[in-house]
Formats: sequence, C-alpha cells, structure tokens
Amino acid sequence: MVSNQPSESDIVRLGVLGFGNVGAAFVQLVMQQADTIEARTGIRLEVASVAVRNLGGAREKQLARGLLTTDARAVVADPNIDLIVELIGGIDPAGELIARALANGKPVVTANKALLSQSGADLFAVSDSCGVDLLFEAAVAGGIPFVRALRESLRGEPIRRVMGIVNGTTNYILTKMTEDAADYSDALIEAQQLGFAESDPTADVDGHDAAAKAAIIASIAFGAQVIVSDVFCEGIGNITAADISIAHRLGYVVKLLAVAEQASDSRDIAVRVHPAMVPVNHPLASVRDSYNAIFIEGDAVGSLMFYGRGAGGMPTASAVLGDVIDAAVNLRKGTHADIGAFSRLPIRAVADISSQYLLGFDVADKPGVLHAITGVFARHGVSIRQAEQEGIGDDARLVFITHTARESDVQKCLQEFGDLDVVKKSLGLIRVIGE
Repeated sequence: MVSNQPSESDIVRLGVLGFGNVGAAFVQLVMQQADTIEARTGIRLEVASVAVRNLGGAREKQLARGLLTTDARAVVADPNIDLIVELIGGIDPAGELIARALANGKPVVTANKALLSQSGADLFAVSDSCGVDLLFEAAVAGGIPFVRALRESLRGEPIRRVMGIVNGTTNYILTKMTEDAADYSDALIEAQQLGFAESDPTADVDGHDAAAKAAIIASIAFGAQVIVSDVFCEGIGNITAADISIAHRLGYVVKLLAVAEQASDSRDIAVRVHPAMVPVNHPLASVRDSYNAIFIEGDAVGSLMFYGRGAGGMPTASAVLGDVIDAAVNLRKGTHADIGAFSRLPIRAVADISSQYLLGFDVADKPGVLHAITGVFARHGVSIRQAEQEGIGDDARLVFITHTARESDVQKCLQEFGDLDVVKKSLGLIRVIGE
C-alpha cells in the first residue's frame, strides 16, 4: 500500500519571527493553503515555531502554546527548523538574525525594506556564499508580484526607468485632495482614522518609506549597490490644494513617485522620491486611494505596469508565502536563486537630473512683472513651455511649465525669483514626469 503521508524529507519546517499583522496573516495562510501547496509542489509547509515579543497578546492566544517563544535567536539556531520567515522589521536584531540563519544554511524570506535598503547587498552576498535563498518580494510593494518579475522575467531587459506609487498612505491623501478638494491636514486625519496612516505618519508623508523601497528597486533593476541615503527624498507636506487645482487644470495629477533611472549617455543612475505631476492619460494617474503601482520602461519590452495592494496583512502575507514556496522548493532541490553581483555605479545627484517643472508665483499688480520673471528663466537657460495667469490685481498668480531643464538651473531661478520685488511669494516647484 502506498502512503499518502509526506515523507520526512518532504516537510519544510518554518520558523516565523514576528507575529504582527503580516505574521499572523502569514501563519493563517500557511494553515489554509498547506494541502494545496503540497499537492502542487510535493512539499508540506509546517509552522514549527513563532517568535513573539510577549506571550500575552490576543493574537498569540490563537496559536498552540507549544509554537510560541520569545527567543528569536533560539528559533534561528534550532536544527529542526528549515526556513526562516523574518517579519520583525527594523535593523536590529533583524539583520543579525537573518545573517545567522543564512550562515546556518537556512533560506530566509523577509519583508524588511528598512534593512534591505541599508544592508541588502551585504546580505545578498552572504546568501550567495552560503548557497541558500534570501527572498524579499513583500519588501517593496506588498502583495504586488513585482520583484520576482524584475529578478527573473526582466533579468535580460535593458531597463531605462522604473517609477511607481509605492506608499499607500500618501496616495490616499493625494487622492482625497484631488477628488474631494480636501486640505492636506484634513486628508491626513481621515487617513489616520481609516487606519491607512500611523499616528506618527512621518515615515510615509516625508517620503522615507518610499525612499527605502526606491533603493531596493534601483538595486535590482540596475544591479547597483544603492542604499537609502543615496535616494533624494521629498515628501508631500508642502503640497497644497492650490497645487492640486493647478495641476488638474493643466491636465495633470499629483502623485508621490519613487523614480529610479539610468542615464542614456552613461552608467550613472538617479534615484529619487518626490511629488510629481503625472499626465492624466498616464497609467499611474488613475491609481487611487491606498493602491500602489509600479511602471517599468525598457528598451525591448516597452512599458509594463504592476498594480495592486501595496500593504495590508493579507496581501503582504500572500507575497511572503509565494517566496516561502520558492525557497522551500529550492531548498529541497539543493539550489538557490542567485540574485547576481551588485556594481558600484555612480549615483547622479538630483541637481544633475533633467525634468520639466511647474513653478508658480503670487505677483504684484504692476507693469513689467512677466518681463522680469521670464528674464530670470532666460539668464539660466530655462525655456518656458507653457505660461498662464490666474486672477488680477492683488490676487494675480503666474504659473509656468518649463521645457526639460537641468534641476540646478531651475533651482538658481528660484533663488533669483526670491530677490525680485515683483514676486510676493514663490510657490516652489513640482517636477513633471511621465510625458
């Protein structure tokens, strides 16, 4: 008689580090999908241990007592555990735990964007030297299967640019400002009430969360050693209802974008996060609320977009589980996914990038205003593509969109505008992208 029970070698025992929203959802998915995964792969996933901060939480009571521990290092060291799922987050002790697990010959799946954006290249090198997987699909865009496509399907593609909406909190806020004419502060409060924004939203609204993801995206897209400190970062705190209104009238939508691109005339790469005006007919313009999307431009493949839930317990856990299945199959085959070497490519400063720009000014109602402002543009070699005036008298406002110009030249213009008597207030700049 042939037994339907999996053999000992078919079982892959999982050690889960962290039991927050994603950890709890992941354990639930493993329990729900174990039979289906076994039928399709011949491997039975078993949650063998879950490391938690404390044993008294409501979530923890849902698990069998024997699965729980407060000693994450013991889980990593346990010879009966085959694969580690790191969902603690942060730098310490996550980095140490991942390195120890890899050194012990255990594949690791992580959703830790902060760690990978700082130490990813080093950890990938450890993974390769130890011959086991370090997979991280959920670290960039939650449940969107983007990293695997970039690492595998597009590995031979000459990629020019990757840009995306990779933070649901800021996209929700900007959506409310666009569609409901809400002020920034009101939209943020609503996002907090709905659970889309933390009580301290700084990492999201200042762009730091998106910057960490941008560093990972650039590293994989261009095979470069990019860390979060290489990323120019500007948040949405200065975006006003007036900015949104002007953009809408001119045929644009304001989005917080993460952009990683390689210069056409060199190997330099530029990585940045900032608000941008996206044409209304661009696919990213229609991404609403807390959804994420990543847009890839390649020489051979053309344009691709990946869209979906970029956060949340279940979507992120789904991406983690996909990585766990891949890592488990590779482990049983005695192989691993080689991410490849990372080069030290030059990082282009934001002052050296070129873009189109929106600039606005509240101006005095007197002759020569337009001549004075356009004279500043001309002195710094910035060509005007479009200009219009709103209001009259004391409410006069001039709005300009430039042709493609060097950022440093546009910044020089802004400095000089501040010295003009006819300019009462400069409204700053918003970069235009996606034309």
